[in-house]
Amino acid sequence: MKKNSISLLLFHITLFILLKSHYCYVLPLNEGNDLIEQTCKKTPHYDLCVSTLKSNPESSDSDLRGLAHIMVDTVLSKASETLNFIRALLKQAPDENLEKSLAYCAELYIPVVKYSLPQVIDALTGGHFGFANYGISDAAKQAQACEKTFSGSDKSPLAEKNTLLHDLSEVAAAIINIILKD
Repeated sequence: MKKNSISLLLFHITLFILLKSHYCYVLPLNEGNDLIEQTCKKTPHYDLCVSTLKSNPESSDSDLRGLAHIMVDTVLSKASETLNFIRALLKQAPDENLEKSLAYCAELYIPVVKYSLPQVIDALTGGHFGFANYGISDAAKQAQACEKTFSGSDKSPLAEKNTLLHDLSEVAAAIINIILKD
């Protein structure tokens, strides 16, 4: 009789562990997707927010702070790509006006990539969300400022990249604002 009781107890413990580990694995994915949806509804660019966060496998396990980190990391990645693109265009700029505009954009992007966005990441990590919000908003402003230098007859070769960086920065700022309000 004792042997059957022990076997039954072991069976229930094993079943409990299996069910618990199964639900621990499955539920955060659904909760993460729900958090992404709920969070992105509070941003100015819902579709961009959702696609950016869902494309990162870490987002399904992330809390709100984790989502902010993912978004700021994405902004830094896109800003770095844009700066590299500007540098490549500078090497082959056909006229002086375009070269001046590109050089100005490089001057705007360099501090964003090297200083502002890494400081935003540090601020998020340290819980300094007000400073993080200020820094990420600056990245959006610099992308806009870059785009404005292409006025008149010069068509901006950076329009799509500047718009993407601006919009991603706005999404990141909105997520940080949600954290600030909590």
